[in-house]
Amino acid sequence: MINECEEHGYFRRDKCPVCGRNGKFVMSDFEVEKLGRMMAAILRHGKFSPEMNEQGFVSIPEIVGLIKEHNSRVKWLRPFHIDALALTDPKGRYQIRGNTVRATYGHTIKLNLDLPTDKNPAYLYYPASEEDVDTILEEGLVPTDRTMVHLSATFEDALHAGEVRIDDPVILAVDSRKCAEAGYPIGKAAKTVYLCDMVPADCITVSEGDEESEE
Repeated sequence: MINECEEHGYFRRDKCPVCGRNGKFVMSDFEVEKLGRMMAAILRHGKFSPEMNEQGFVSIPEIVGLIKEHNSRVKWLRPFHIDALALTDPKGRYQIRGNTVRATYGHTIKLNLDLPTDKNPAYLYYPASEEDVDTILEEGLVPTDRTMVHLSATFEDALHAGEVRIDDPVILAVDSRKCAEAGYPIGKAAKTVYLCDMVPADCITVSEGDEESEE
């Protein structure tokens, strides 16, 4: 559920995490999930053919119009609902710029996301199935169902991401500086998600934990 504190803005708790006061109701958990799915379809996959710039930004009023046009059950939707969802997303899935918003990762459409590449961790992580490990170590990482390779900030982040689709994921470590020096800079997309066009094989090793960060 999303509420709004008059002083401290939107939040996803019963009470404002700053002042502890009850907030004004904005959206229920069901509405948050439903809106999130529709926004992902538009911003990650280009559903309904929005007017999207090369960095993936779409006008918030246009998103509201597209969603209401194609779903009669969300006539309540207003631009502030988009703001509330994007600004409180715990994984940082969205970025607002002025009166526009974009998805920060998960795209299946080709974009120029213009992500920051400085201050990356020395190592980033990727979950792989056991049967794919040898191929990746030999050929490198390339995008599969998305337009870019998605890497995680920590071993644990990669493990959690991998367990969604793999029973017992093997976590691979990516040397971020070596990858950039090979011509494939890695950009920070969200709180724990980093993106790269591809990762050469000689930048990848099998990880046993976050011990790489201690080197």
